[in-house]
Amino acid sequence: MLEQSVRRFTTSVLRRSRYEEGPGRNLRFSVEDRPQLLIMMTVHFGSGFAAPFFIGRH
Repeated sequence: MLEQSVRRFTTSVLRRSRYEEGPGRNLRFSVEDRPQLLIMMTVHFGSGFAAPFFIGRH
């Protein structure tokens, strides 16, 4: 039981130390390039919205 607690603690410390601090720093994409972010979000949400219309036709 003590070994599991120590393992969980060290794992959480390692995870926290890997990332930089601040909002958006732990994402796989950059939030600094606003036009690219807008395009990616539009494609992502647009494809999810359009999928039922294309699937429902067949």
